[in-house]
Amino acid sequence: QVQLVESGGGLVQAGGSLRLSCAASGSISRINDMAWYRQAPGKQRELVATITSGGRTNYADSVQGRFTISRENAKNTVYLQMNSLKPEDTAVYYCNAAAKRNYELEYHDYWGQGTQVTVSS
Repeated sequence: QVQLVESGGGLVQAGGSLRLSCAASGSISRINDMAWYRQAPGKQRELVATITSGGRTNYADSVQGRFTISRENAKNTVYLQMNSLKPEDTAVYYCNAAAKRNYELEYHDYWGQGTQVTVSS
């Protein structure tokens, strides 16, 4: 099994910063793309940012220029640096990874349990 554990959420004032971390563990052979999603109350889960194993990144328009996704492949960890936070960034943030375990040929999607980010105005 592969587990993703997020950390770093919390309460911050508008204009502030937070850094989320997500560490993958288990019998992992390789991790391909990693991503952060978020879900606000009453809304659908949305993609925030993605990063390939080679470091290529992509961002939602709403966070472009304010958020930065990065990863440490040796630690199977992905980060999300969030700057200039706005109240509309308030959501539960979820880590996602496409990973395959030892002896597997295919990648499977794995999700973390989520971490709450609340931005006060």
